[in-house]
Amino acid sequence: MVLQDGRLAPVLRPSPHPAPGELLVRVRACGVCRTDLHLLDGDLPLTGPIVPGHEVVGEVAELGPGAHGFDVGQRVGVAWLGSTCGHCTYCRQGTENLCDAAVFTGWTRDGGYAQMLTADARFCFPLPEGPSDADLAPLLCAGLIGFRAWRMAGEPARVQRLGLYGFGAAAHLLAQLAKAEGQKVYAFTKPDDRAAQDLAIEIGCLWAGSSLQPPPEPLDAAILFAPSGDLVPLALRAVRKGGTVVCGGIHMSQIPAMDYADLWGERRLVSVANLTRADALDYFPRAVRAGVKAHVKTYDLRQAGQALADLREGAFTGAAVLMVR
Repeated sequence: MVLQDGRLAPVLRPSPHPAPGELLVRVRACGVCRTDLHLLDGDLPLTGPIVPGHEVVGEVAELGPGAHGFDVGQRVGVAWLGSTCGHCTYCRQGTENLCDAAVFTGWTRDGGYAQMLTADARFCFPLPEGPSDADLAPLLCAGLIGFRAWRMAGEPARVQRLGLYGFGAAAHLLAQLAKAEGQKVYAFTKPDDRAAQDLAIEIGCLWAGSSLQPPPEPLDAAILFAPSGDLVPLALRAVRKGGTVVCGGIHMSQIPAMDYADLWGERRLVSVANLTRADALDYFPRAVRAGVKAHVKTYDLRQAGQALADLREGAFTGAAVLMVR
């Protein structure tokens, strides 16, 4: 499936060949992420036609020259961060997610809405045994971004009461991990989204309600997964003095003017950008130990457009995954 000029359409292409240092991956599943909607809507600029998809589970079909660390037939994951320069200040200091020369799967290089793709072997991940392809796919972005945001929310003080605004793919995965870590989790949704609120309670959140409501008690930290800038002042008011609000999306609507009192009291407002390979190596074992399981609605690859439309309309809870047969 190729995205061009705001349209997603099926295109038949010959199988790609892996360049030096690359893997050829036979795609088995690819998660559908809100970032894909931002690409479709033009919120993230494209320089030409692109195959979207960056929550890729597949198997190694071929190793390019010089690629190592994997075997043909091995199950691997391909995530949003496709490669970096490796030598800039950000890369050298362990924040490769901020590299100005980074390449992104499904945005600046072809992604997983396809039967085959090539990927830099250094940025592919061996995946744990046990979970299905559909269960693992959302972990490769929704899970990882949620995890990075969660760790940032815990700086500088330990979080006991955590609020999650926008209870979709990322939040429902993170809620399970946070609960396993002993935190109280509060889920904030659109006012009438009973399905998301019911899912939140089902997987162990202490409270679920409208994002327009204050929480039952002050939060230590809040993470915004919904791409709505209007939620920022509400989240800041919901956290205690010294608390942190993390914006977890790659794109957000304009943050409205707000009173300084909303930020005062040494509250922190920070953003999360992309992810690192170290995040993945830390996250996957934690997620398995915590029993994190995605609530998944599956679609055939040819139904990618419908999956994106359903995501936009909130027609399902949890995450959507394209199954590639």
